[in-house]
Amino acid sequence: MTESIMSKAATMEIPINSNGDTGTLPEDDGLEQDLQQVMVSGPNLNETSIVSGGYGGAAEGIIPTSSVKGSNMHHSSSSSSLTPDEMSRGVAVEKLETVKKWGLNTYKCTKQMLSERFGRASRTVDLELEAQIEVLRDTKRKYENVLRLARALTNHFYNMVQTQHALGDTFADLSQKSPELRDEFGYNAETQKLLCKNGETLLGAVNFFVSSINTLVNKTMEDTLMTIKMFESARLEFDAYRSDLEELSLGPRDAVAMARIDDAQQEYQVQKDKYERLRSDVIIKLKFLEENKVKVMHKQLLLFHNAISAYFAGNQQQLEQTLKQFNIKLRPPGADKPSWLEEQ
Repeated sequence: MTESIMSKAATMEIPINSNGDTGTLPEDDGLEQDLQQVMVSGPNLNETSIVSGGYGGAAEGIIPTSSVKGSNMHHSSSSSSLTPDEMSRGVAVEKLETVKKWGLNTYKCTKQMLSERFGRASRTVDLELEAQIEVLRDTKRKYENVLRLARALTNHFYNMVQTQHALGDTFADLSQKSPELRDEFGYNAETQKLLCKNGETLLGAVNFFVSSINTLVNKTMEDTLMTIKMFESARLEFDAYRSDLEELSLGPRDAVAMARIDDAQQEYQVQKDKYERLRSDVIIKLKFLEENKVKVMHKQLLLFHNAISAYFAGNQQQLEQTLKQFNIKLRPPGADKPSWLEEQ
């Protein structure tokens, strides 16, 4: 009996009404990318329950997996007498049900996405929130450019400091071996060593600036964008189930149709709650991100300005004071190279 039920369940198809027919839709190069975004939220088949009855059985036929593991303590002798073959079949039926629900959800979202693309369905729009999201994405692109340029500046300046260090050593060596030019080589060696020291101090400040911008862009902003992606996926699901409910409401009102409308109403409410919860999360994260961005950039831009100005003005004392002001500590001489430059 169980094998026949399994065979029937394995061959069941998801009914597709005429509104889901996409055979006449024109080809579009962007559809494949959109479909991949919809398919990322597949079912987790590792989270299963064991079903003692057939496909679509009564609720009391479902036995949680955790209960099966502890059958000696929580199950009667009749429940613990399930054979391994029956347990495997129950797991298979439950997985099949999970795959069916995921497939139905994917179908609805795909149909909604295609309908929106070709103007056959409406979508929920929050103009104010979407404007804020677009501003964030644009800000992230600009900050990524600042980060790229700051890293380039750090690398170029590091090479210059290394050259000054080598040049100072060469001048010092020639000062010892050229008595007639000892003084000239000597004060040039001292100058290059001083420039090298100040350059390392400046690089410590610039590197701290790069590290802070990197954290802001690739961690803080990226975390908010991940929540936004979840919100956009929930918006698509919400509109898909909303459209399905609206379509059913326009159809017949017999007993079978009313039952389907009730089920659709429940699914719609679940998706609506999920959509509103994620919308609230996005609004909160955008607010805190803006506050954090202003706080971080105020500090980092002040550091960058003061350090650059002090270095090119030749004010060694102000340059060192800037690092103390922002609690930046350089590694002592003799530490593993590079002494002040973090790995990029």
